[in-house]
Amino acid sequence: MNSTDAEEHTSEQRSGLVPLAVISLIVGAATGALGSFFRYSLERADVLRDGFIAWAHTWHVIGFVLVVLAASVATALAAWLVRRFAPEASGSGIPHVESVLNGDQKPASIVLIPVKFIGGVLAIGAGLALGREGPTVQMGATIAHLFGTFCRRNAGDCRVLLAAGAGAGLATAFNAPIAGAVFVLEELVRRFETRTAVAALGASAGAIAIARLIHGDIPDFQFDAHEFVRFRALPAHLVLGIVVGLIGVAYCRAILWALAVADRLGRVPVEARAAAIGAAVGLLAWFAPEMAGGGDPITQRMLSDTGTLSGVVLVFAVRFVLGPLSYAALTPGGLFAPLLVLGAQAGLVFGRACADWLPGLAAQPGGFAVVAMAAFFTAVVRAPVTGIVLVTEMTGGFTLLLPMLVACFTAMVVPMMLGCEPIYDSLGKRAGRQARQALR
Repeated sequence: MNSTDAEEHTSEQRSGLVPLAVISLIVGAATGALGSFFRYSLERADVLRDGFIAWAHTWHVIGFVLVVLAASVATALAAWLVRRFAPEASGSGIPHVESVLNGDQKPASIVLIPVKFIGGVLAIGAGLALGREGPTVQMGATIAHLFGTFCRRNAGDCRVLLAAGAGAGLATAFNAPIAGAVFVLEELVRRFETRTAVAALGASAGAIAIARLIHGDIPDFQFDAHEFVRFRALPAHLVLGIVVGLIGVAYCRAILWALAVADRLGRVPVEARAAAIGAAVGLLAWFAPEMAGGGDPITQRMLSDTGTLSGVVLVFAVRFVLGPLSYAALTPGGLFAPLLVLGAQAGLVFGRACADWLPGLAAQPGGFAVVAMAAFFTAVVRAPVTGIVLVTEMTGGFTLLLPMLVACFTAMVVPMMLGCEPIYDSLGKRAGRQARQALR
């Protein structure tokens, strides 16, 4: 490229940058408002579910039937909304966003927003182990594309805005603005582009400004400050990354296996399958309501180093099964929040083992839980920078950055050596196969 071509390219890059930045701020603000309302609705749904279960226990057998039936109906209704009005709203929505960015699918219509919102509240409110970030990411991407089209931006800018809106959704879901911007560059577009970076930063800034105005600016998890981890403790974090990497491979395969089983039951209506899964979740919620739902309270307990070791292991085993089962219901709901729960539990168990077998390590068990959250995210999603930044912003654990880097390093290498693809790549390929089969 000669100097004239370079100047023309630079001029083209600068053209329309200010309008793009302004639109990204507006997109972020709209996403932040909608995402905050969605989060508030989920919090109210959790309160109502817990209150309903407590009330139902006073009615014994009748109450048991009501709880199971309510969870079953809510999950089936969420699946029906997806099938009837917006099939692309199924699951987390992030594979669909990536497919749109790659040019393999068309952007979702505005219908997706109410389907994703209502379906997500129904499914997660019923107790399914799904995250709030998937719906907010996909709703943010849809909002961004609508704004880009309304403002008559070209196809390239609409694509940039769509990615930025998705990042704003993640920022809103977890009160993590930097992670939202990093997510766009590392996971969605997988390269650094100036215009994309500007739009991503603007959208995340706009989203978090509104979200914190509505929801407050306190980090999602309360975590006591830890001293910096000493060098002698780093080998333990290398081992933690290996352990978490192996668990991450198993979890990825469990998700894909659950979806494969659901596919083999293709003759059974999707609503019936969802109803059965909802009934199973309702059964769990009747006996152990604290195990149902997105799982933030469980994560907080792990970071506070509370609960018996046997209790933590039991909850981990239940949640490990519940996550893939919930995702197979094909209702709106993400994977990130359940990943953080499992990572925190695995880290706490590992940390307590280190405290018993290797006394004197600087990191406390709660610190291992924080590190494992980032490592488990990395093992499954294969986006280490996003995972580290996300967990740091959610916990304020800045003193644990070095052990996070160490653990994420091995947690990323292990799945690659075992031939396990990132979960969203696998889900994207699955969606592509289904689309090709539908055209036959």
